[in-house]
Amino acid sequence: MPLSPSEPLAINRSALADWYVRNRKRSRELFDLLDPQVYYSRPISLRNPIVFYEGHLPAFSLISLVERGAGERGVDERLERLFARGIDPDSEDAAVPRSGAATLWPPREEVLRFGSVADELVLRTLRDHVFDESRPAMRRGEALFTALEHEAMHQETLLYMWHRLPHTQKRKPANVQYETDGAQPPRDAAAIPEGVATLGAHRDRIQFGWDNEFDEQRVTVPAFDIDVHSVTNGDFLEFVQAGGYDNRELWSAGGWAWRQQEQMEHPIFWERKSDRWFWRGMFDLIPLPLAWPAYVSYAEAEAFAKWRGRRVPTEAEYHRAAFGTPSGEEQSFPWGDEAPDRTRGNFDFESWEPVPAGSRPAGASAWGVHDLIGNGWEWTSTVFGPFPGFAAMASYPEYSAEFFDGQHYVMKGASPATAKELVRRSFRNWFRPNYPYVYAKFRTARSS
Repeated sequence: MPLSPSEPLAINRSALADWYVRNRKRSRELFDLLDPQVYYSRPISLRNPIVFYEGHLPAFSLISLVERGAGERGVDERLERLFARGIDPDSEDAAVPRSGAATLWPPREEVLRFGSVADELVLRTLRDHVFDESRPAMRRGEALFTALEHEAMHQETLLYMWHRLPHTQKRKPANVQYETDGAQPPRDAAAIPEGVATLGAHRDRIQFGWDNEFDEQRVTVPAFDIDVHSVTNGDFLEFVQAGGYDNRELWSAGGWAWRQQEQMEHPIFWERKSDRWFWRGMFDLIPLPLAWPAYVSYAEAEAFAKWRGRRVPTEAEYHRAAFGTPSGEEQSFPWGDEAPDRTRGNFDFESWEPVPAGSRPAGASAWGVHDLIGNGWEWTSTVFGPFPGFAAMASYPEYSAEFFDGQHYVMKGASPATAKELVRRSFRNWFRPNYPYVYAKFRTARSS
């Protein structure tokens, strides 16, 4: 919950320490799902090998909280440097180094020892350190929340990476269940009148936000209509069967070049066997649930929308549809101001997979639009960039600024693997338009 801006460090240290412990426990459980033989593999060629991420999570917390926030020394400069930064290359060739695992990356036992020592120091800092707000990274407790939210975000990265591994290389938990019985929802659209949408957040009204969330902007959004439900696998199957992947006129230049290079013929979460379509789940091949949202790249979403004679909505239109109301007021969440819970949407690790579109009606917006938070991030057509008043955060100055390159698109909402602590109106996610691995869905819009 937001904390009082007048007392930014009057925080519940015990609660934050408990959050850190929960994060670390969940991360360890995710790594323990895997066959040890895949530890140095790259499930996604554009990302680092698995070993990197198990070291990166504690290393990042040390750097952001202990070193930048508290001004103290870490525990192992060599490993902290090795695990400090992830990668976001535009091609597989740029994702280096690509070999030498035995010499570049340490054995898992060493990574776990490093993590254990790092955890001890982070927890001691969280519980006992006298924080000095004269340190920029510690103002309003910034470094505390940077470390905590960073690990929660990376747990989603781990899961969509794990999704690319063969099922035989993962241990399926005993309690896995899927919701596959829902009917495909109707293709209705909600008419949204012209009105104001608030993007970003006011620095004095939330305890923490990432630098790209500031400053608050109020913009007028012209009237438009938007799909009541996310585009489903059933909807997208029609696009595939109509030859949408072969129709050059539907694709942007970059999207078409990517489709050809990768020989994309259907969403990467689908597989075809003996003329039957399946969903490639985390642990099973599932007969394609037509009512589940289609997880696709922005390039695919854009081509589908054009095929429908429509377009992908903007970030401002998403905000208007999600948080606006007919009375002109804006809400904290699509459903109102009540805190997020499992009745409102499929998020916070509630499920390993999507659920049928529209199956969490308590989460619908004031306009009757469903699943704007949960069941998959929502692509927007807005290129990721700073709001006026942007300032890089001291605890993680590289977080956003390096991606203001015109090559990433804003995503909003949340996926099944998005922690509830990240569910807030101002939160912004972003990816390259040809990145198909993330849990990202979309809907279409049209100007009125």
